[in-house]
Amino acid sequence: MLSISKAAMAVSLLALGAGVGGQGFVSSANAETVAETAARYGTRASVLNISLSPSGNKLAWIAAGPEHSEVLRVIDFASGSVVQTIANNTEITGDLESCEWATETRLVCEVAGMERTDGILLPYNRMFAIDYDGSNVESLYRAQSWRSLGIAQSGGVIVALDIPGEEGRILMTRDYHKEWSAGTRMASDKEGRGVDSVDVETGRRRSVESPDAFASRYLADENGNVRVKTRMMENNFGEMNGTRVILFRKPGEKGWERLDNVTLDGTPIEEFHPAGVDSARNALLAYHKINGYEAVIEIALDGTGVARKLAARDDADVAYLIRIGRQRRVVGVSYATERHSFEYFDPELAKLSKDLGAALPDQPLVNIVGANADESRLIVIASSDTDPGMVYLYDKNTRQLERLLAMRDYLVDQPMGNMTPITFPASDGTQIPAYLTLPPGSEGKNLPAIVLPHGGPSSRDYWGFDWLVQFFTARGYAVLQPNYRGSSGFGEAWYGRNGFQAWDIAIGDVADAGRWLVSEGVADPDKLAIAGWSYGGYAALQSQVVAPDLYKAVVAIAPVTDLGFLISDAQAYKNAGMVEKFVGSGPHLREGSPLRHAAKFESPVALFHGTLDLNVDVRHSREMADRLGDAGKSVSYTEYEDLQHSLSDSKVRTEMLTEIDAFLSKALGT
Repeated sequence: MLSISKAAMAVSLLALGAGVGGQGFVSSANAETVAETAARYGTRASVLNISLSPSGNKLAWIAAGPEHSEVLRVIDFASGSVVQTIANNTEITGDLESCEWATETRLVCEVAGMERTDGILLPYNRMFAIDYDGSNVESLYRAQSWRSLGIAQSGGVIVALDIPGEEGRILMTRDYHKEWSAGTRMASDKEGRGVDSVDVETGRRRSVESPDAFASRYLADENGNVRVKTRMMENNFGEMNGTRVILFRKPGEKGWERLDNVTLDGTPIEEFHPAGVDSARNALLAYHKINGYEAVIEIALDGTGVARKLAARDDADVAYLIRIGRQRRVVGVSYATERHSFEYFDPELAKLSKDLGAALPDQPLVNIVGANADESRLIVIASSDTDPGMVYLYDKNTRQLERLLAMRDYLVDQPMGNMTPITFPASDGTQIPAYLTLPPGSEGKNLPAIVLPHGGPSSRDYWGFDWLVQFFTARGYAVLQPNYRGSSGFGEAWYGRNGFQAWDIAIGDVADAGRWLVSEGVADPDKLAIAGWSYGGYAALQSQVVAPDLYKAVVAIAPVTDLGFLISDAQAYKNAGMVEKFVGSGPHLREGSPLRHAAKFESPVALFHGTLDLNVDVRHSREMADRLGDAGKSVSYTEYEDLQHSLSDSKVRTEMLTEIDAFLSKALGT
């Protein structure tokens, strides 16, 4: 039997002062103001990233700090003491993305940021090492670069965190660019991406893989041997042309061979995407479509190219690989149908996952997200639609499950709406999968309601906690999330030509979602709104073009407003040709761009956008606001300085939710 402990070791982030401005909430849920409710749901997660030390005796996690900041925290289980430090160094600025244990006392962390140079947005990342008490910060960024645009973008990616026999060393990628000096010839002819072995104490490094001008990714096995390299080929203009070349090494060899002539069940296959290497089976794990659905195959790395099916279904794509341990060992896959289901390759973990699900209340989603060196201690996160999640420590030897951290401390024990999988008919009779969430205690009749299409379009909605959804239900709205045609995860046929080239089908499904809410009596037709982020914001705006009288209010966060902008915005980047191919050409560029049809809008619009948005340039919202204003339409626009696509700032998100609530209340009369 599993036992669950709530011993004194459990940590409350609220007690540590995390959250909005470091202040806790004192009012009860029933007495909260709109601003307080917005702060509850707008505050970023209390656990953004988590890692277990090699011994399993220390835990490090990144928590959201005040506004647009992060805090690195460490707990020593032996003493129960908590160390808090803000990883801050003038040479390594940016958003703290991840921290992983390289040794028992040393963490390797990544920061990422965005810089606008000569009008071009350039993302960058930097790596650094830090002692668990916050001391001895050492930059692991060593660039050799000709910075034509003023910034070297890649600061390295971890290829192997744990190299047997070489404690304190990791494998990291390193980018080389041709160096030039004024009035001199080329100083170095090295160019491309290579791999270095790096000492995390001193930052000293030695080359393991020479730079390759076309290399984009390297994969190492669990012994720290680099076994697979992906090359992204380019055209004569230096743009990626979408062609991938996969190279591999046989065990013990140094030379690279092309991984060609791969066969599955005797049939040649060409398209596959490397995901991991298993040295014990001398195989590459890769994604590959089987009968139109994303699957996982295993390809022998012995030169034969023989592949076998490892995981596949005929009704859903593989959503992601399940990895644990310091070698990021692949132990299973997840599928997303109505809910996530897990298929473990390891029988012990399969049984453990089942037992954990049964032991925890309400049988939530149970994810094994980390492990110590010998995998005797596991980090488990259990969550659901009404629970943002709880982090547990599981000890295999004692079979003890210990409660540690709430994923969102300010939402513990808050009443939330249940997310119910449903289907509704599109106008052509196709059944569209969706999730309907009602306010807690509601009977679901004649409510103010919001259709909330997801971003992407190459994405989908999942059953589980969603902070936007739960904020809206807390404010009394029913929320419907349609997985319209053009969504990923449901196979090639459902994805079709994607939500831009086949925008009419996708937006038609989104409009039919609203009509279904009205026809079923869930929504008051005069209090029906639509809201979305990114492609979801595009869908919200384009719904005004195809059905201007359906939705009585429109909220668009970081929306695409002109398909032509997507193509032109990409011209400064290497993926320009791939973006143009994805968006396509023809009449749909104008017909499917809400910016071109501002005169058709009938309902008030609220726009929100950050100025450092690489996904969707801020000009999309700026020009949409101008066009709507010029057409005499009701529009408000709020812009956030120096924030990216996700608006990762607790204060900004809180203010935005408060503003959206006021906008909807006025537009719908709620």
